[in-house]
Amino acid sequence: MGLFTQLLTFPLAPVRGVVWVAERVTEKAEQEYYDPAPIWRELAELESRLVLGEIDQSTFDQREDELLDRLTEITAYRQRMP
Repeated sequence: MGLFTQLLTFPLAPVRGVVWVAERVTEKAEQEYYDPAPIWRELAELESRLVLGEIDQSTFDQREDELLDRLTEITAYRQRMP
C-alpha cells in the first residue's frame, strides 16, 4: 500500500479493527461450539447418573440421542474444514 492509499483509507481503520475483532470472536466461538470434549464428558456423566439411579432409562435414552446428534454434527463440521 502506498502512502496515498493509506491516507485515503485511514478513516476506515476503526472499521477494519472492529471487523478483525469480530472475526476472532467468531473463530473462538466456533472452536468452543465444535469441541467434542464437553459432549463426551456429558455422556459419561449421563451414564453415571443412570447407574446411580438419578435418572430413568427413558430420560437417558432421550438425552443420549441428543448428545450423539451433536457429535455427528461436530464430526460433519470437522470433515468440511480444510
